[in-house]
Amino acid sequence: MTEILDNPDLLSRAYLDLATIEMGGVALGAPVSDVPRRRVLHADLPAVARYRDGTGTDAEYDDAAADRRLTLGEVLDRAAASDGFLYCADGLTYKVRAGTVAGFALHGPQLAHFAHLTSYEEFLAAFGTPDRVREDDAYGDQLTRTTYYWRARKCVVWDAGEHRISLINLGDFEGNSGP
Repeated sequence: MTEILDNPDLLSRAYLDLATIEMGGVALGAPVSDVPRRRVLHADLPAVARYRDGTGTDAEYDDAAADRRLTLGEVLDRAAASDGFLYCADGLTYKVRAGTVAGFALHGPQLAHFAHLTSYEEFLAAFGTPDRVREDDAYGDQLTRTTYYWRARKCVVWDAGEHRISLINLGDFEGNSGP
């Protein structure tokens, strides 16, 4: 297995064998229990009816099936047979499907390796021509270009206002495998 956090240049490849990579020591297809609990800050799963968080407060989860609070540990126990997302403090997110890790997402400080790319043209030169581009505009200003690379099952979001990559996700995310 190749750790993408130690080899971020892999993320710019037009083709990436997802069966050979891992993120934070966790491989795609691994059971959700392989994600270290100590790294998970927040979980978004169907078992959770409502999530609340705030500065200086602990996160609160309300059970979707009963009128009671859940601890993060209970939420993570339910992730073993669920779909959703596990958000970690270090800019890593694991997508969970049926209790297995189905996708990776990197954002924030994890993308500092690509900070030298300051224009969309430089981004395209480094990552190649995408299979699909979705442009998001507001009030006539371009906000993002969401690019899809189907052979790599990858999505990269270019933030036009900040002139940087703001998200890379791999694996089982909508649009990553084609139309």
